[in-house]
Amino acid sequence: MARRTLPILKQLAQRPTLGPCYPKPDPNTRSVTYMPRPGDGTPRCVTLIPGDGIGPLVTNAVEQVMEAMHAPVFFERYDVHGDMSRVPPEVMDSIRKNKVCIKGGAEDSGRRWRELAEHAAEEGARFNTEGEYAGLEHEVVPGVVESLKVITKFCSERIAKYAFEYAYLNNRKKVTAVHKANIMKLADGLFLESCREVATKYPSIKYNEIIVDNCCMQLVSKPEQFDVMVTPNLYGNLVANTAAGIAGGTGVMPGGNVGADHAVFEQGASAGNVGNEKLWEQKTANPVALLLSSAMMLRHLQFPSFADRLETAVKRVISEGKYRTKDLGGVSTTQEVVDAVLSNLD
Repeated sequence: MARRTLPILKQLAQRPTLGPCYPKPDPNTRSVTYMPRPGDGTPRCVTLIPGDGIGPLVTNAVEQVMEAMHAPVFFERYDVHGDMSRVPPEVMDSIRKNKVCIKGGAEDSGRRWRELAEHAAEEGARFNTEGEYAGLEHEVVPGVVESLKVITKFCSERIAKYAFEYAYLNNRKKVTAVHKANIMKLADGLFLESCREVATKYPSIKYNEIIVDNCCMQLVSKPEQFDVMVTPNLYGNLVANTAAGIAGGTGVMPGGNVGADHAVFEQGASAGNVGNEKLWEQKTANPVALLLSSAMMLRHLQFPSFADRLETAVKRVISEGKYRTKDLGGVSTTQEVVDAVLSNLD
């Protein structure tokens, strides 16, 4: 149960201590190490996992768009399904080698499928390894279960630095820390303390804090007040799905698990329609979420012009309203939406 935290502890143990060979860093210097930039402009190989249900439909949409744009990426395809006892070793080797993966959803959202994010991208972008998601729970006595929430300064600072660096590089003006420190004074208190320390290194970016329950209410009533949000994973999961509902549902929400060396991109919000047989039979799954996730992937690989082209085309198709799948109030098929995106590529 605790093996999620082991990679982090190992990294801590292996970190060199500062000495004559390691000059002490200037505390006022911005660090850019939390925005991975693995690409150098050359074509990149990406691990592709279609997944279950509608997964092959939407990953095929990504392949079509990449080919039409002549994007400098090519795919290494592997089949991984939710009913597998474990992720095949060759898949993990592929992700470690390529450092980037894009995948469709899986019908089984359990532990074995999450190996992809836990091992290939173990330093998660949205605090994937800590909080209630550390997986530390046990039955004390019959009928009594104890679940532990783990918060460390190391991981709190890491996710805060990523949030501020993302804001800086993308010309965002504000970072909001979402918490429940009014109740969990030590755990979420440490998280806030870490965020505040990091915020001092970015004087040009406004920093504020909000309790998670108030955040959900404000997100529904006045979403435009938020820009970049940083939060432990449980709160982030709730907030992300709330935002997805405001934007149009899980079919339009991109996402990714980004680590120092690896990244796995996928649909951002809970993929409750992965196993929807009707969507699969009628070929009406919404490809927008994974197309936008692939744009995130392109930007991660240092291909921003391709990412901008794709995002612009997708947003244009949605705003025009002629081609939308049923979840967005339309009657279009997956392929019709893809064709519309292709025709809008500049």
